[in-house]
Amino acid sequence: MKNYIDLHMHSIYSDDCEFTPRELVLKCAEAGVRIMAIADHNSVKAIDEEKAACLEAGIICIPALEIDCTYQGINLHVLGYGIDHTRQDIQDLETNVYQQEVACSEQKLALTNQLGFQLEKADLERLSSNGVWTGEMFAEVLLGKEEYQDAELLKPYREGGRRSDNPFVNFYWDYYAQGKPCYTEIVYPSLEETIQLIHQAGGKAVLAHPGNNLKGCFERLDEMVALGLDGVEAFSSYHSPETINYFYQKGLAYGLLITSGSDFHGKTKPAIAINGSQCTIDQQTTEMQLKQAGLIADK
Repeated sequence: MKNYIDLHMHSIYSDDCEFTPRELVLKCAEAGVRIMAIADHNSVKAIDEEKAACLEAGIICIPALEIDCTYQGINLHVLGYGIDHTRQDIQDLETNVYQQEVACSEQKLALTNQLGFQLEKADLERLSSNGVWTGEMFAEVLLGKEEYQDAELLKPYREGGRRSDNPFVNFYWDYYAQGKPCYTEIVYPSLEETIQLIHQAGGKAVLAHPGNNLKGCFERLDEMVALGLDGVEAFSSYHSPETINYFYQKGLAYGLLITSGSDFHGKTKPAIAINGSQCTIDQQTTEMQLKQAGLIADK
């Protein structure tokens, strides 16, 4: 049976994305998605528009967001499903992270120029509508500048290069992610605080693309379940078959909600398509889990 559930995608309310919530709903309809969730980074601005568009399209919408958090020095992403997005504590999270991201943007500019480039604020301002400059934006600017066509540092991200499948986000991961040369620290809530926040908002906390964030320490999932984690995104565009099987089996063993998500972003991740979660199970099983968790109505 064709997959019809995609519970992880991003709209213009994530700084590294290009589509409005309504445009995403239409794309989901074209891709055969019947149950969807826009989970923007630390933001719930998309939800009202998404819900209205889903109602028109006949798609089931689960209100969601993706929260950046930390656990024992590891930066993680946790998906909050079925949340009350009108709560003040959810709004406060968004405001806090946004203010820090704006403050870090000029630091990123200085660090990027230390790599041997000469970018100006105006180069980034033309891509940003809110003063936040992401690693993906730096990649787009640098790869688009004629004077850097032959720059050795950029060659892996150009067509045919080893990092050219998703060049913008790969550049982010290689230079702006935790522990990389242009990383700027933002103080995120702890995993424990994040799980508590999601639960207080009536939602379920699901660990996003764990194969990405738990490289070399998959066993940490066991500790996270003990903290109250409700689910795991076993099926992800980023996961190898072995990684999918590991987290799927862990999900079964712990009785977790096992979800599927493409993490669709548009131009920053061109190799990722809506409904591209690599889900290998009958998604009717997932739909039943969503009903049992109270995330969709049991009609």
